[in-house]
Amino acid sequence: MTTTRTLTAPSADGGPGGNLLEVRGLRKHFPIRQGIVLQRQVGAVRAVDGIDFSVAPGESLGLVGESGCGKSTTGRLITRLLEPTGGSVVFDGEDITHRPPGRMLQARRNLQMIFQDPYSSLNPRHTVGTIIETPMRLNGIDPPQGRRKRVQELLATVGLNPEHYHRYPNEFSGGQRQRIGIARALALRPKLIVADEPVSALDVSIQAQVVNLLQDLQREFGIAFVFIAHDLAVVRHFSERVAVMYLGKIVEVADRQSLYTRPRHPYTHALLSAVPEADPDAVARRERIRLAGDVPSPIDPPSGCRFRTRCWKARDTCATEEPPLARIDGSPEGHLTACHFPEEPTVGARAEHIVPDPARGPGPSS
Repeated sequence: MTTTRTLTAPSADGGPGGNLLEVRGLRKHFPIRQGIVLQRQVGAVRAVDGIDFSVAPGESLGLVGESGCGKSTTGRLITRLLEPTGGSVVFDGEDITHRPPGRMLQARRNLQMIFQDPYSSLNPRHTVGTIIETPMRLNGIDPPQGRRKRVQELLATVGLNPEHYHRYPNEFSGGQRQRIGIARALALRPKLIVADEPVSALDVSIQAQVVNLLQDLQREFGIAFVFIAHDLAVVRHFSERVAVMYLGKIVEVADRQSLYTRPRHPYTHALLSAVPEADPDAVARRERIRLAGDVPSPIDPPSGCRFRTRCWKARDTCATEEPPLARIDGSPEGHLTACHFPEEPTVGARAEHIVPDPARGPGPSS
């Protein structure tokens, strides 16, 4: 198969008025040390290993992939909760890649994070009012109506009772605690919020409420989001564009319509085949792609394409050359794929080349 590539810069998929966030070649390698005294480095976990993407003002970018692919690490690198090993993070026109914590104050006013676990992300010793008010106090913000009044307004905005100001986190359910975390992230009126699996720890009946709340807040305040999740159905509902990660790399980026109906990377096909269907007849018609083997170790990832050890289309080229994240001939503008032998651009093409689920009996040959 001959594939024509157009080497489009990833920044081209942002908004026409310039990008709020630009990530280029971002890497995070966690050192593996040996010895009690010398602690010499004998290796590194390549959690994030050279990724590029951008987010336009007011846009929502979904970041999806299997557990351990580097999604949450990417979120913490963007917000500078972790120090990058390499690459650059440019936020609101300023390079914050290696900015010291003491000089991050201004950037953090416009760059906030919602954490995955609503139980461990709130200090149990502090009241709800103190938790939400602290960002304003640290940044010297004193609203005309007073901080307490502002906190109560935020509580009402996220669907909580303003009279809960004096209560403690242990008095709330998981969904309510996550709303408190959202109110805290809104306290400084940020331009970008990194939401790290904001609903994965919540009951299914509460997840839709929280996602709809985030959508309402995005429309009302014009906030951009990096929405990290492993649930593709939630991401499709929330995000305008989606980036797919595998073993520290981004393998495909596209608008949600193109990605969910015309994916090009085999890994994206496999992910989409695992999304639950509400229609039993649709489940019976669709062949599920079950990938062979386990995810390789990020300590020693495969050469070339990192997905090749589990891919049904792998060839010799895949082991020697790493495919660039680029536009493939036939894909719409802004649809970038990192694959030497991409799938046909239809969801129906999954049945042609698959590693079938053994539990369902023999499938079509590749």
